[in-house]
Amino acid sequence: MVMSEAPKPAHPAALALSALAVVYFGWVVLFAATRPSPLMLAVFVLLIGALLLFCLGNFLMVRVMRENGLGLAISLSLIFQLVAITLMAFVWFGERPTALQLAGLLLGVVAVTMIVWPQGGA
Repeated sequence: MVMSEAPKPAHPAALALSALAVVYFGWVVLFAATRPSPLMLAVFVLLIGALLLFCLGNFLMVRVMRENGLGLAISLSLIFQLVAITLMAFVWFGERPTALQLAGLLLGVVAVTMIVWPQGGA
């Protein structure tokens, strides 16, 4: 029995082109169905920015997974999301984490730092 080779990952340019196609056709449908307003344009620009950040995050996550393994990639992703959401809650919603919550954030950052710290030896 011959084992088939694993499929090659899609080229980043192909992924970017497909994302742009989705954005373009979304734009066409949006403006074909409604009359554009400045608020709608602002929301659409925010959605494009969110899509670009999502694509960048996925690209970086896949790269970290290939170079360092799934465990490290998930650990980094979780801590990054934890810190980013906490900062967003602090800036936009005025939330103030308690001392215990801040200690938990710091403990998570220290733990991931210890995981990714270069190890000596062979």
